[in-house]
Parts: sequence; C-alpha cells; structure tokens
Amino acid sequence: MASFLKGWFVVRRDLSRGRRTLLAALSFVLPLALWCAVSYVPWIWHPDVKLEVASTTERISAVFTAGNRLSQEFFPTYVDAIHQDNAEALKVAQTGEVVPGAQRANRVLLRQLAQVGVRNGWLAAGSEQDDAAIYQLWRDLATGVKTSTDPVLSEENIGVIKANWAALSALSADFDSKKLPQVPLQKLVPQGIPSNPVYLPPPHEVWKAAATDFTARPEGDAPPMLDRYGHSLRIILFGFFWSCVIGVPLGILCGVFDVFSKLFEPFVDFFRYMPAPTFSTLLVAVLSAHDAPKVALVFIGTVFQMVLVVSKTTRLLDPALLEAAQTLGAKPRQLVMKVVLPGILPNLYNDMRILLGWAWTWLVIAELIGVKSGLTGFLDTQGTFRNFDRVFPIIILIGVTGFVSDQILAFFHGVFFPWSGRSGPVSRAVASAVTWPVRTIVAGARLRTASKTLPSA
Repeated sequence: MASFLKGWFVVRRDLSRGRRTLLAALSFVLPLALWCAVSYVPWIWHPDVKLEVASTTERISAVFTAGNRLSQEFFPTYVDAIHQDNAEALKVAQTGEVVPGAQRANRVLLRQLAQVGVRNGWLAAGSEQDDAAIYQLWRDLATGVKTSTDPVLSEENIGVIKANWAALSALSADFDSKKLPQVPLQKLVPQGIPSNPVYLPPPHEVWKAAATDFTARPEGDAPPMLDRYGHSLRIILFGFFWSCVIGVPLGILCGVFDVFSKLFEPFVDFFRYMPAPTFSTLLVAVLSAHDAPKVALVFIGTVFQMVLVVSKTTRLLDPALLEAAQTLGAKPRQLVMKVVLPGILPNLYNDMRILLGWAWTWLVIAELIGVKSGLTGFLDTQGTFRNFDRVFPIIILIGVTGFVSDQILAFFHGVFFPWSGRSGPVSRAVASAVTWPVRTIVAGARLRTASKTLPSA
C-alpha cells in the first residue's frame, strides 16, 4: 500500500499519462456521482417531498399542484388538513344535506386526476379542463379498467376514487354538470416522493428538460435554443476580438517601452478595479439597447486585464535576446517585430486562452443589459419561474463550451509552437503534417542552392 501511494504522491514529478487521464476523468465523474447519490439515495439527503398527487384545502392558504415541493416537516400537516376535509365531507354525505355551491366545487375537485391521466398517457397535455374525459377516468380507475403506474396510487386514494365514483355513478354514468352530487366529494390524499429542493433537480430531470428545450419548437416568437446559443457565442467572440485588437498591441508596447508603461498602466490599473456592470446604463444610453452594449461590456471586462497580463508576459522575455539583437544593430522596430513578438508568442497564446475564459464570466451580465437575449434571457426567465431543471442545462452548456474550446486551443498550442516543449505526440504529428509542404520547399531550395555552388567536374 505504501509503495502504491508513493507512486502517486511524488514531489515535483509528473504522473504517468495513464494516471493523469484517470484523475482527469475522476474530476468530472466524482461530482456527477455525488449529484446522483444526493438525488437518488433516499437516506442521504432529501429535505423535501415532491407532490405526485395534490389537493386543495381552505385550511392552508397556499395552493399546491402535482410537481410542487414541500418540506418534509410541512407535508404531514398538509395531509392532515385533507384528512379533516374528507372527514367533514363524509359527515355531510351521511346527513344528505344539500350544500350550496357543492356541484361547482365537485367539478373542480374531479380535475385532481387530470395530471395523473397526463402522466400515464391517458390524457393529452393541456386537457386539464376536459371534464368528460376526466369523468371517464374516474370511472376507469374505480372499476379497475385502468391502473395508474405514474404515480402508483395508494390504497387510501383508490378507496377515495371508488367512493366518489359510487356517488357520481348513482346520479349519472356520463358527465353532466347539472347531475353532479350536491354534497362535497372526498379529496385525493396528497402523495409524494422524497426529493431534493427545487433548486437542485436530479440529473434525469435536467437531461429530460434539456432534450425538450433543444428539440421542441419554441412557443410564439421565442427563438430556438440553437439560435440563442449562437447569439451568446457572437457576443463573447466579438467582445473578446475587440479586446485583443486594443489590449494586445498596447500590452506589448507597455512591456517593451517604459514611456508607454508609465503613460498607460497607472490608468489601466486604476480602471480595472471598476466593476464593468456599473457602466451598463451608460453603455445602453450610448450604444442603444441591442447587442452593441453587450459586446462593449465584455470588452470592458477583459481589455484592462489583458493589457496588464500581456505587458507582464512581454517583460518576462529573456533580456539576452534583446541584447544580442542590439549588438547586431537592430533598431527598435526590428526588436519588436523580429525579437519580442516571436519570443513571446507561445506565452501570449496561453494568455489569450486564459483571458477568453475570463470573457465567458461576463456573458450572463452582458446579455441582461438592455433587451435580454441569448442563453441568459432564457436562463433569467426560467429562474424567475423556478424551473431549475431548465436552468441547469444552460449552466452546463456554458461550462462545456468554455472547457471544450480551451482544450482545443491547448491542443493547437503544440501545433503552432512545437518547440515550446508542451506538445503531445498527436499535436506533434499534426504540426509535422501542417509544416511538411513548407519544409519540403525549403529543403528543395537549399538543395538547389547547394548544387549551384558545387564545382563542376
């Protein structure tokens, strides 16, 4: 065991490729496993109850429907209130006393089974007001023609359904609002399953919501999810592009020439402490309320950090390279173009990778400026209605997009700069294939030059 641990915990030494791959996989698998354990293992942590069957009662001010979540502590109080309502309904039924408004209340009460019918596929979604179909569903469940599997109804609720149908069928076998009982019917007793809080839906609900949102046709004028995704990508890329156009040249100049450093860096260092969202109102006033202020916010959020990071990277260039070029008579412009730029390119490329990730952190704030749009507009709307099963896919999508793009850029670092010592065998092979035409042309030119300089026989 000690030798095994010793192989993993080695000071200042890289692990083997296989172990690095295993740990990289575990870094994603372990959080997912924890999420699944919390969601699906009942005894770990389920502070709420997700209602599968719900009823209304005047004893509780709130109105609950199937799908709502209640705390474990409150759920028994809710069930007890329905039991009291049913006990009073049985007393009234035994006396046979007509209750004013009972027919209308019973018509609403019958719709308790609508969601059960939808979940089992017996009723179409949105048919909660189809009283005739719901009336028939009460009959089929009471007579055993149909058996609910989603959810599985308790014996108590089966008894309530049979008792209510006995009272209904005694007056009419088919739905007729004028022939409903004039005494209260019994209510279905609430049923629920242990559940995470509403802000942490289980993985299968998140996956189901994601599949629906990305495949279903949106309602009204709402854009499809892929269009929202493309819009968010454009905001990030345009904002980061303009940040690079301004920040990279200015950062290089600050790193090379002290005059630019003393002129620009104090202001840049001061300005980067100002929260970019504080400029949102000003940006909308100047650039209107569409995409321009969103791009500008991403630009403001990244350009000042970019100037400082690039200037520091430029200063880290080996001074011996500059001294050697100056000894050979290089002028300032030649130093920048022929020495500084080629020397810092590998590290500058990595800086851009890191700063692109920084730009992603401004996406949500940027898309809330002016007219809400893109993934953030959808995220904000669904969060307002507490549809967190539809919120999580967007959060995950943003993270996956940033991570995958960063890994692709990391791979191409080895392709563009194979001499930097950070390229793997695949990237080295790609670099070799990409540069093969150039190397062939150069080798051919050298061969021709050498053949011309050879003395003739």
